[in-house]
Amino acid sequence: MNIGLVIAILAVILISMILHELAHGVVAYLLGDTTAKDEGRLSLNPLKHLDPITSVALPLLMFIAGGPVFGGAKPVPVDSRRLKWGPFGMALVAIAGPLTNFILALISFVIFCHVGLFSENNFIGVLAANIVTINLGFFVFNILPIPPLDGSRLLYAIAPDGVRDVMEKMENSFGIWLVFGLIVIFSSVLTTLMSGMITGIVQFFLHLVGAA
Repeated sequence: MNIGLVIAILAVILISMILHELAHGVVAYLLGDTTAKDEGRLSLNPLKHLDPITSVALPLLMFIAGGPVFGGAKPVPVDSRRLKWGPFGMALVAIAGPLTNFILALISFVIFCHVGLFSENNFIGVLAANIVTINLGFFVFNILPIPPLDGSRLLYAIAPDGVRDVMEKMENSFGIWLVFGLIVIFSSVLTTLMSGMITGIVQFFLHLVGAA
């Protein structure tokens, strides 16, 4: 394992997560909730956002194991009662994070294709490919409709009250432990699902740049 590449990948993971969380806070602020700003989370300082397990150990372990890279930072505090448009405002806050990763992946892909980095079988080429796949991994993982992942907020916005109650109880009772349990129990299924979705998105990118 190239130590320099591992360090570079870790930097990509950290930057991608920071921008993901910052997007949540900025959209919340634009929709009327200043909680993230008041608590100093509208910052590019990694110490404000990172969790040693979910932000560093988990994604780095997935990279070394050769699976799709995913993980998460400390959730940005949001007071949904202060947001415009109620649950739909919260859904916009939620989707801002993974959408940021998707946009980062798309912009990186277009630039790297234009300058021919993907054809390079060296450190730079491998790093370029990982910048795209890591951000797509964060996008795909976080849009899964499992509380407390961001995708659950999209489902919450359109779900009937009974389903919302169940989702709130799941999030409050189990939270991230439910996600960890699913990762452990269904790791192979999750890896296959995410890999398939990432491959499909990359094929879409290739069509966009006329390379497919």
